[in-house]
This record gives sequence, C-alpha cells and structure tokens, in this order.
Amino acid sequence: MMDSIIPKPDPRDSDVFTRRSAFAVVGAIVAMANVTAFALPATAQSQSRQPEGTSTMNQSAVNEIVRGGGLLVVAQWEAKEGQADTVAGILRRFLPKAQNDPGVKLFLIGRGKDNPAQFLFYELFVDEAALAAHQTTEHFKSLIAGEALPLLSKRERAQYSLLLSPALGDAGPG
Repeated sequence: MMDSIIPKPDPRDSDVFTRRSAFAVVGAIVAMANVTAFALPATAQSQSRQPEGTSTMNQSAVNEIVRGGGLLVVAQWEAKEGQADTVAGILRRFLPKAQNDPGVKLFLIGRGKDNPAQFLFYELFVDEAALAAHQTTEHFKSLIAGEALPLLSKRERAQYSLLLSPALGDAGPG
C-alpha cells in the first residue's frame, strides 16, 4: 500500500532484518510479554516456583488466539536518525486502537533493545479481509501513513500462514 514511500533495502546489507531474527525476537517478545492473556493466574504461578517477577505463558490462551489459523504479518521498521522516540510515541498511541480493530487476534509491537530505532510488529488477523480493513481505519491512515512512515529509513513486511496442529484447525498447505 504505502511501500513506495520507503526505498526497498538491498538484501545484501548486513543490517537488514532476516526472517529468522524477526521470529527470534517475536518469540522472545511473546515469551517475555507480561500480558494478562498469556499469564497464568497468580495461584498457579506461585505453585510453579518461578523466579519472582516472571510469568508462564498459558498454553490454552495461546491456542485460543491461534485457533483456526489466520494471516500473520511480520513487519520491521527502522526510524531515521533522531526520530526513534517520535516513532515510539506514535506507535504507543496507535497500538491500543489497532488491538481493538475487528478481526485482529493479536497485535504486538516491540522496540529493539540493542538498537532503539528498530521496531518489530507481530500482527495476527483472522483473514486478509481483516488486514485490509485494518489498513483503511482512520488511526492507520493518520498515525501510520500520515505520521510514522515519513520518519522511517526502512520498512519491511511479510505475510505468513500459521502452521497449526490438526486439533487447532490447521487448514494450511502441508
């Protein structure tokens, strides 16, 4: 949609995100996220003898989110020099609105620990129509297309189908 605004990165650049690094970061984000939907009740946490301040991902909550599959979108952004905090502020305003869009199963945004100018998006939609609807919302048009994209030096996106166990309704190619 708006990809023409941001120049395509040269895949030979050593600092370009790889799919493997994106999934490693996403896995770490999900595993470490202190999100109520992924946390066990306090009594279950205390019985599991985990270090204080940590939580365990509730497998049934994850199963419910991914049940029936969906369209997974992974995006990586890098802000222009001196613009990272501005981009982060825009994304903080955008995130709760995006998480409440119809057809959104999961919407996470992470910021690079080693390079705070890098942002990773992990978005799970019920289908392509939900992604298309998300991209036509006023908050997407104003905050992402209008404010954030002009502040980026890189923007990469890829779409995936979830691999699921048959019990969760895997309808993807085998």
